[in-house]
Amino acid sequence: MLKSFEHVGMTVSDMDRTVDFYCGLLGLRLHLRKVMADGAEIAFLDAGGGMLEIIAPAGGAGRAVDVPEGTAGLRHLTFLFDSVDETFARLEKAGVQIKERPRLAINAEVMHKVAFLRDPDGIQIELAEKK
Repeated sequence: MLKSFEHVGMTVSDMDRTVDFYCGLLGLRLHLRKVMADGAEIAFLDAGGGMLEIIAPAGGAGRAVDVPEGTAGLRHLTFLFDSVDETFARLEKAGVQIKERPRLAINAEVMHKVAFLRDPDGIQIELAEKK
């Protein structure tokens, strides 16, 4: 029987920069961080309802590429906030790369307002707000 969502894993190019972004700017909490035997770093960030597993290979990683339309894959990570407008303004001021400014959600049955930006490796992040 399913208990809950546990985590999603992703590869990043720079662990310090990624932890600063997700914890310092988005508000996730660092749960675990360590260096593996092969020199790669791994961290688990608590997002409140599941974890984000981050792996930074010892040799680095290239920038993320968006999943093309019609191709299976993970399109974005969504984080829920009290206010998309306030969070967006703070992130824009911090110099985060913007993809789409705040707007009303198309799927109004699920979300009220959304905005899209990119993490330091170009991975799409959705900021979401419910009514």
